[in-house]
Amino acid sequence: MTKPISPLRQRMIDDMALRNMSPNTQKVYIAAVAKFARYFQQSPDKLGLENVRLYQLHLVNRGLKATSINAIVGGLRFFYRVTLKRKHIAQEIPFARKEETLPAVLTHDDVECLLRAVTNVKMRTALITVYATGLRVSEVVTLTAHDIDSARMVIHIRQAKGRKDRYVMLPTPLLKILRDYYRRARPQYYLFPGPDPICPLTTRSVQRVCRKAVQTAGLAESVTVHTLRHSFATHLLEQGVDIRVIQDLLGHRQITSTTRYARVAANVIRQVQSPLEFLNIDDAKPD
Repeated sequence: MTKPISPLRQRMIDDMALRNMSPNTQKVYIAAVAKFARYFQQSPDKLGLENVRLYQLHLVNRGLKATSINAIVGGLRFFYRVTLKRKHIAQEIPFARKEETLPAVLTHDDVECLLRAVTNVKMRTALITVYATGLRVSEVVTLTAHDIDSARMVIHIRQAKGRKDRYVMLPTPLLKILRDYYRRARPQYYLFPGPDPICPLTTRSVQRVCRKAVQTAGLAESVTVHTLRHSFATHLLEQGVDIRVIQDLLGHRQITSTTRYARVAANVIRQVQSPLEFLNIDDAKPD
C-alpha cells in the first residue's frame, strides 16, 4: 500500500511545480529533505541551522563529492527559503567548494575504439549521437523521429536542462546512421526505446553499456558517456569553432561552463607561442 504524502512534502512539491522546476530536480530536492529528516528522526520543519551544519559535516565525512553535496544543499535551501519561509536559515547554508578538475577528453582514435566496442546497434547509435552532437545522454534517450529535421539538417532538443529548447546540427554521417538504424529497428515513438516500446531507454542502461565498452576498449575507468560530450566540445574548439557557438550547442547557461574546454584543447594550447620563441639563444653557450 502506498504511503500517503505528508502535507509538508506536498507543499514543497507544489512550490516546485509552481516554479516549473524539472521532474529530476524535484526528485533530487525531495529526496534531499527526506534523508535529512531521516538522519535526525524528526520532521524537517522542526530542524534548524545547527542540524543542517551537522548533516553537512556528515556528508563530508561520508566522502561525498562537492557536486553531490551541493545538490542536497540546493534542496535544503529551497525547502527553508520557499516552503518554510525561513530565508534567514537558507542564506546561512553554504555550498561546498567544487574541485577544480579538468574534464576527461578522448582522442579521435579513442572515440572510434569505444564506439566499435559496442555490439548492440541501438546502444551504439545512441552513443554515436552523443558524440556527434554533444547532447546529454538524458537528451538522446528522449529523442523522437519528429526531432530529426533532415530538411534543415538540425535536431530539435525539447525542454532540456533548464526547461529550454535548442537546436544542434545534424551531421550528414549521423543522418545516414540514424536512417539505417530506423529502418532496422522501426521504433514506435522514441528513437531509442527501452524494453517497453512506448518508453525510452534509461540513462542508466546506456551508462552500463558504455562502462562495458570502456573495459573492452582498454580505456581509462574514468571514461563515461559524458566523456563523449566533453570530447565533442573539445574537438570543436580544436577545429576553431567559436566558443559561444559551442556554448549554444551544449545548452550551457553560463559561458564559464564552456570555457573550461579551452584548458584541455591540445591543438589550441599548442598554438600559443612561448616568449622563449622570441629569444635568440641558439648560439649562447653556458659558462
